[in-house]
Amino acid sequence: MNAAVQAWLISQLGPKTDLVDLNTRYTRLGTARATAIEVIRERLAALRAQPSTINVSSVVGVSYVENIKAYERLLASLVAGDDPAPDDPTDPCDDGGNALGLVYLVERPRR
Repeated sequence: MNAAVQAWLISQLGPKTDLVDLNTRYTRLGTARATAIEVIRERLAALRAQPSTINVSSVVGVSYVENIKAYERLLASLVAGDDPAPDDPTDPCDDGGNALGLVYLVERPRR
């Protein structure tokens, strides 16, 4: 994992993320996006396994619902590829709009 990939992963996952764990996952998975998705899914599963709200009458109330929603939004963004990772493959058809394509014509049935 190079410095650009590590910086991207830290920006997606937070500065307190274990770098040794990230390096191990990156080596196993091969891409930064797959690594980030796996970590976010693991964090989301851990939050879902706990009660989402805890209330003690007139003492304290804690809710993790917004944290769960934030992780779901981040996961959707990563899966959609909104924020490009440094090691994402480039689009082979992205040549500035000068691509030549094929259009297949299908004959319609006539009366």
